[in-house]
This record gives sequence, structure tokens and C-alpha cells, in this order.
Amino acid sequence: MAEPQIKEYRVVKTNLNSQIYHILKEMIADQRFNPGSYINVEQLTHELKVSRTPIWEAIRRLEQEGIVVHTPHKGVKVRELTREMALELYMVREVLEALAASLGAGQATPKIIQRMQTCLSRQERSIEKEDPVAYSRSDHEFHLLVYEACGNKLLKEILEGLRYKALPLAFRLMPHLTEFLDFHKEILQAFRSGDDQAAEDAIRRHNRRMVEIIQTTQWGNVEEPKAEEDS
Repeated sequence: MAEPQIKEYRVVKTNLNSQIYHILKEMIADQRFNPGSYINVEQLTHELKVSRTPIWEAIRRLEQEGIVVHTPHKGVKVRELTREMALELYMVREVLEALAASLGAGQATPKIIQRMQTCLSRQERSIEKEDPVAYSRSDHEFHLLVYEACGNKLLKEILEGLRYKALPLAFRLMPHLTEFLDFHKEILQAFRSGDDQAAEDAIRRHNRRMVEIIQTTQWGNVEEPKAEEDS
């Protein structure tokens, strides 16, 4: 299996809180942190060359969005999904992604379609190299392009939030990457032909296949952390 490339995350000293928030989301998308693993805040201050304040501000936002869990006196970790949580997430995601794909197929620009093709080329190379981290990055970008193409800002915002909540599931997909690449190819073909129904059908089957995997994959015992009040 290919070793993942070390990625440098750059911070520009303007609008710092927002930048750190987006960098932490990018790190999570890049699988820098395993689901259930603790995030070393002190290490991040050195890596990003910032104080703890903007990092904790970003963590609070991510906690509000259900992406991380902060347990006082223990630390911050990427939220693990129970099977029930994952199934509920994909029930909602199927409906909203189907709408986004249907809208996007009718109005995707040539630039977006080209970027989608680039994502699929990267996914093919990732599968050849057995590099699930690289695949996850390009898969994430592909779905964000579907949302961008839909032209509905509220729908895009909701779906992006759901995508980040679903990222812990990427670790379970290695045996099925070729299947999902085929779904992506169908979606891209529908976008190229402007076929909204074909795009909707393909992305629904994509989500339903994910539900089947969630239902049949062995699942560890994941307990929701109990909320504690800061003293």
C-alpha cells in the first residue's frame, strides 16, 4: 500500500479563526485523524504556528456541527459513528444528494465537468496504488463538485455538513472503491449529457449501496460520550 504524502497546511495571518476552522476540516477530510483518535491541540499550535485560541474556536465550531467531540479533562477527538447514526445520515443524504445531482446535471458548467473528470482520474490512480487516503480526498472533492453544480447555496451548505459527518466511514470502504468509482462515472456521464433523472438514479444507487455496506460490515462498539459541564 502506498505511503500517503505529507501535506503542508499554510496559514495566512488574516481572518485567522476562519482559516484554522477550514484547515482542521481539511485535515479531517485528508484522514489526518482517525475516528475516535484524540487531536493534539498543542501539536497543532506548533504545526500551524498559531496560539491555542483560534484552534479552540475552530474546535467549538466543529463540535457544534457534530464532527468532533470535546470531553472535558480528556480531550478532543473525531466523532465515531454508530451503525444507527450512519444509517440515519445516509437516509437523509440520499434524498438531498439526489436533489443536488438532479439540479446539477442540468446546469453544470464545462469547468465543473472537467474538474469532476480530473477527480475520477485521481480515483483510478488511487485504486491502482491501493491508496485509500488519496481516494478519499478525490471522492470528497467529487461530491463537493456535485453540490457546487446544483446552484442552491442552502442545499450545498447542508450537504457539505453531512459529508464531513460521514468522513469517518471512509476507513471502511477500501474493498468497495471500484464499485463507487463506477457510480461516479455514471454520475459524470449524466452530467455530461444533461440527464437529470440519470444523475439522480445513479447517486441514489450510490447511497443505497453504502447503506448495504453499513448494514453488513462488522461494527465496533461505539458509545456516545456523555456530556459534562465545565467546572
